[in-house]
Amino acid sequence: MSTLAENLKPLPAALPDVSGVAATARVRAAHNGRTTTLPLLSSDGPFHLQRLRPRGDLARIDVIGAMSGPLGGDRLAFHADAGPHARLQITAAASTIALRGPTDDPATYDVRLTVGDAAALHWLPQPLISTAGSNLRQTCTVHLAPTARLVLRDEQILGRTGETSGNLTTRLTVLRADRPLLDQHTSYGDPHPAWDGPAVIGSHRACGQLLVVDPSLTPAALPPVLLGDPDTPAHGVLAPLVGPALLATAVADTATRLRHLLDEALRRALTP
Repeated sequence: MSTLAENLKPLPAALPDVSGVAATARVRAAHNGRTTTLPLLSSDGPFHLQRLRPRGDLARIDVIGAMSGPLGGDRLAFHADAGPHARLQITAAASTIALRGPTDDPATYDVRLTVGDAAALHWLPQPLISTAGSNLRQTCTVHLAPTARLVLRDEQILGRTGETSGNLTTRLTVLRADRPLLDQHTSYGDPHPAWDGPAVIGSHRACGQLLVVDPSLTPAALPPVLLGDPDTPAHGVLAPLVGPALLATAVADTATRLRHLLDEALRRALTP
């Protein structure tokens, strides 16, 4: 006859959940004839959406990280819609950090932005940090009405101090009146060949871009200009696109120098 102690065998350890987190945060801004309102503000997963004090008729939202991520296997999405005549600004309280997860599967982060007629959207997140061993596929797709305005900042930090970049691929697609304005694809880290070669980013570990779309711009509104001081390890260029848009592209040795270049680009773009 077995004893009670023999029957009380330990339960097997629970298998780790390697499926990852699936979450989609949603924002919708609308204009009520007097100011911009936020009829939809839906937090999910690592995205906690916090209303900030508006500035005039500009509605403002800050994205606060509610958990670590994206990790390998996560499927994250952020959808924002600025309706006709709405003015919306979305910022972030901290950087997004791509980390190694419990699975080798890549994490995905899909951003979809829609800006209606006579509306304006400022998409100004903090940098994305690609840590060693991480694997992230990020996409950002923007649909603009013909009279929409956009300010979009996109920054990547390739590895923390003393480490190499993770496997990071990004794609930015901007459509204006359903026609392509910009379609850009980049890849960093292993296994992508020559990503840190002199023809790509060299020894720089911070890279980014700033896109300004405004119907009042013309291709000749601002000729191409170099950004930054040639004596520092930070370089950029601001150039017009085919369409009412200006694009700044920059590389730097630190996130601070990169931000300074993109801030300079924004000042130049918005100066009459």
